Amino acid sequence: MEINKKMTIEEIINVNPNIANILLASGMHCLGCVMASGENLEQACGVHGIDCDELVNRINEMLANN
Repeated sequence: MEINKKMTIEEIINVNPNIANILLASGMHCLGCVMASGENLEQACGVHGIDCDELVNRINEMLANN
């Protein structure tokens, strides 16, 4: 399964818990935040100044290799 930027952080983590490591390494330390279930990845990346497309690509590459 691939993830996309319209998924919430919570949905993404549910796909594969190891994705948390990529999110944390990218500077997204809000995994336990209440917004993790109400904000999509694109919105969270905007708040944190992270390139969302690059992050989605990195996560999907990790998923493809597992």
